[in-house]
Amino acid sequence: MAPSQQAKSSKSARSLLTGLAVGACLLAGLPDAEAQTPAKQPPPPSAPQATPQAAPRAAQAAPQAVPGFWDPRRRPERPDLSRLTVIRFLTETDYPPFNFTGADGNPAGFNVDLARSLCEEIKVTCTVQMRRFETLVDALSSNRGDAIIASMAASPQLRARVDFTDPYYRVPARFVSRKDAVMPEIRPEYLEGKKVGVIAGSAHEAYLKAMFTDAELHPYPNDDALRTALRKGEVDFIFGDAISLAFWINGTDSGDCCAFSGGPFVESRFFGEGIGIAVRKGNDVLRQALNWALFRVWEKGRYTDLWLRYFSVSPF
Repeated sequence: MAPSQQAKSSKSARSLLTGLAVGACLLAGLPDAEAQTPAKQPPPPSAPQATPQAAPRAAQAAPQAVPGFWDPRRRPERPDLSRLTVIRFLTETDYPPFNFTGADGNPAGFNVDLARSLCEEIKVTCTVQMRRFETLVDALSSNRGDAIIASMAASPQLRARVDFTDPYYRVPARFVSRKDAVMPEIRPEYLEGKKVGVIAGSAHEAYLKAMFTDAELHPYPNDDALRTALRKGEVDFIFGDAISLAFWINGTDSGDCCAFSGGPFVESRFFGEGIGIAVRKGNDVLRQALNWALFRVWEKGRYTDLWLRYFSVSPF
């Protein structure tokens, strides 16, 4: 499975998606907000303010930015961890860079390394079992594992079956343009009359129709067609999942043609509630322990180190 896929509530329609857990973010310029996901995704912020001036152009890409999803003013209390002796994590088989089989045959990826960091923080034995994505919830419900860490986006449908920790990441939406037309900021009035490509039927298309009403939308059936249109100059911008776009920009398929324009868009109404760790319904002991450990891993800088290891081009 390509790194450009989005997180999904089912294997075929999952969208990677987490704004700030309670409004804090290390990322300069990212407002209090919620997140994104074209197949499931949290009150929407107001539309960007209008300005009579044209947007200035940026000559260079922004430096790598590391998102923060925890509020340092709301440090969770250390829960009673004495009842935890082992955490059996479940993850999916092939979703790089989040989950994949390493060269040694063992589970690897961002989610796997984060799970191991959480177990180190809680000081319990940790196992990681890889399964097909569509089997994970059933495996959890039948006690074949304790927690799912597999880029699973929280949704009302899934919340009826499992409980989620606080989000540990979100996938923002972003615009991409050719390098000679990069804008440091994008607002609806800046794109009046501009041709903007987007995947047909996606949450990204719905967002553009609601917020960028003066742009000329060009829907495409898939990512390849969308990105080819930008490379050929058929559209001025494309808009989509920033994580998959970050890998494309930094990969050979882009031909070094393009770069992000403007900052991230993370509206929950369109892009979902965020990516969390799923536990069985009512398992508050484990959920609270994981929430505490997530905060501690972030507070100590280990989350930042992990993020930078796997994301050389920031989706933020």
